[in-house]
Amino acid sequence: MGRADARRAQQGSARRARQKDKKSGIRRFFTWKKLLGAFLGACLLGILGFIGLYLYVDIPKGNSAAKLQSNVFKYSDGKVMARVGELNRESVPITRIPKDVQRAFVAAENKTFYDDSGVDLKGTLRGVLNTLRGQGKQGGSTITQQYVKNYYLSQEQTVSRKLQEIVISLKVDNKFKKDEILAGYLNTSYYGRGAYGIQAAAQAYYGVDVEKLTVSQGAYLASLLQAPSQYDWASATPAGKKRVQERWAYTLDNMVEMKWLPAADRAKQTFDKPQAPKPLRGVSPQTSYLVKQAKQELFAQGVDESEFEAGGWTVTLGIDKNKQKALERSVKRKLTDDLDPKKRKVDGDAQLGATSVDPKTGHIVAMYGGAGYPKHYTNNATRSDYQPASTFKPLILASAMENNAVTRAGVPITPNTIYEGRNRRPVVGGDIAFAPPNEDEHTYGKISVQTATNDSVNAVFAQMGADVGLEEIKKTAVDLGMDGSKIDAKPAMTLGTMGASPLQMAGAYATLDNHGKKVTPTLVKKAVHPVDGVETSVPLKNPIGDQVLSRRTADTLTSVLTGVVNDGTATESVKTTAYQAAGKTGTSDDNKSAWFVGYTPKLVTAVGMFGESPKGGTQVSLKGTGGGGRVNGGGYPAQVWADYTASALGGNTGAEFDLETDLGAGVPPTPTPTPSTTPSKSPTPSETPSKSPSQTPSSPSTSPSQSGSGKPSDPATPTDPSSPPPSGGETGGDTGGRPTGGNADGGKSTNSLPDFG
Repeated sequence: MGRADARRAQQGSARRARQKDKKSGIRRFFTWKKLLGAFLGACLLGILGFIGLYLYVDIPKGNSAAKLQSNVFKYSDGKVMARVGELNRESVPITRIPKDVQRAFVAAENKTFYDDSGVDLKGTLRGVLNTLRGQGKQGGSTITQQYVKNYYLSQEQTVSRKLQEIVISLKVDNKFKKDEILAGYLNTSYYGRGAYGIQAAAQAYYGVDVEKLTVSQGAYLASLLQAPSQYDWASATPAGKKRVQERWAYTLDNMVEMKWLPAADRAKQTFDKPQAPKPLRGVSPQTSYLVKQAKQELFAQGVDESEFEAGGWTVTLGIDKNKQKALERSVKRKLTDDLDPKKRKVDGDAQLGATSVDPKTGHIVAMYGGAGYPKHYTNNATRSDYQPASTFKPLILASAMENNAVTRAGVPITPNTIYEGRNRRPVVGGDIAFAPPNEDEHTYGKISVQTATNDSVNAVFAQMGADVGLEEIKKTAVDLGMDGSKIDAKPAMTLGTMGASPLQMAGAYATLDNHGKKVTPTLVKKAVHPVDGVETSVPLKNPIGDQVLSRRTADTLTSVLTGVVNDGTATESVKTTAYQAAGKTGTSDDNKSAWFVGYTPKLVTAVGMFGESPKGGTQVSLKGTGGGGRVNGGGYPAQVWADYTASALGGNTGAEFDLETDLGAGVPPTPTPTPSTTPSKSPTPSETPSKSPSQTPSSPSTSPSQSGSGKPSDPATPTDPSSPPPSGGETGGDTGGRPTGGNADGGKSTNSLPDFG
């Protein structure tokens, strides 16, 4: 090896040595011993810190009762509507609470209560981590922790408060007997209906003192604690009722597992439904509905129910006192004064609900819920168990235009598009056979979508549903605020067979009135409560949302719906020269519901009338109500709407719809040349065609308002004589008392004919 080679070898060796030394230096700082030492050191510091915290934090004096006060609800102008929330609590000793009932609460909330140290470290750690992630309230607390939170602390969800809860819970468990802790827990928990403590709950739900509670009743009250407002049987949704029954069963099953209830006795238990709630003291019937709905809105936006019921809140609603009184007067003048349950049994079945919304702000300015507590607990303005019927049809046209849908012949769907209106015409192109009847089995020839909307012709909208696509229509409906879980994407949905509330329908039509910007009708404008002595406002969602329909689509629908008011099923009750109005009637299967949803440029109001048996709350027909025959949407609902709207608007009626569209009945007709062939019937001005189709001689008398316009998309075809009668669905109508035919909401057939729509 030469000197040059030796020098290179020496340099390489030195370089490798330096790299080795460098690696060794890094390892010196990150050896496993040092890492383990650091971890143990951190643990030790944590333990010492917790010990210090344990020694530093004392059990505070109970202060929950001292904070309890009234909640104040105000009208939009700041005037007081109601003061609600007097303390409803009576502490009772553990000896007054049946042992089975005590054990039901332990079985539901904390099976290890009698053996644990008062803290569930695993569950608490999970709660702390979720709080840090901003995921809100989490379970995992023991009965001791819940008692500490109820009596010594607040419902605040912060890491520091959670650490306080842990320390105080350990001290409380060390200082007090388990029965004392359980008694404190049962006497400070919130059960809903304004009831704090198990004695108040026993009276509120079962009308008995705590000593007389059965194990089944105790299991229900224990189940309530998880979600009092959602599990209250009187106001719970079907899903809520199902969940609380499941939790009731879970509680009893746990009692068997813990050997606190013999399996034979468990098998004998039946769910004991609680009694109806008592009316709020000093609060009017309608105010009771408003207060309850306002609370539900706040709870849905994250306000803790037990914290709210502890009092001190000031809640301002969007309710305009004058409009609220006007709505109540209109219901009385146009409906209830006409009813006599002693003379006509059916009059006792009539229920009405209404929601009135400012389309620019999204705030509910008036709401009518029914006769009020204790006559009628359910708020008819928010119930969603009745069909909206033909008030759903405008949403089908909105979906058609928004999705650029075309007929089977490839013609774009607009208010001028021609459809075949023949009675029981089988829908073409659907997966399920469907041939609904029109109102009074009335047959139309070729008619425009505008005329079909005016007269609520089922055959047209059933075919349009297939042309647009049922899933697309459902998506549009959900975008407009309807509950997708209640919409089954099947042909009958085109007749409005889903469940919907006046609140939801007011929101959908308010979105049309607001040029396609989403309106979610909201009752609460502002909610303020004291935090550490400082008045703090709760952040609330904006009722006005994103653009969910193009302005052209929304404005076109408004234009079309003016035709229903001026030349359709609502004409007799609603048409006026005092202000511009748009709207749609609806009448469901066997007259179980009747609707009018209408709006002016400044006010949207949905009125729903429902047939409900006083016994059991089952849906019944409205036929014969008020001594008449069929109750249509153009009858009582439209009359209430018109009377209220005139009063609510007062002299402020000069506004006009600001429409960016050249379609529909609400815009001037476009002059067209005289057709070369004279049609058999003259079309209405709003439907003047460039080429007029010949009328199908399917009806011996077809009025001008039933004539079509534009290019026909299908030829006439005679009714198939082999068509069987419909096998169900809706058959109500929206004639508004007119002698001529309108719509029919339902019916099914098993035939299919060549494409016509």
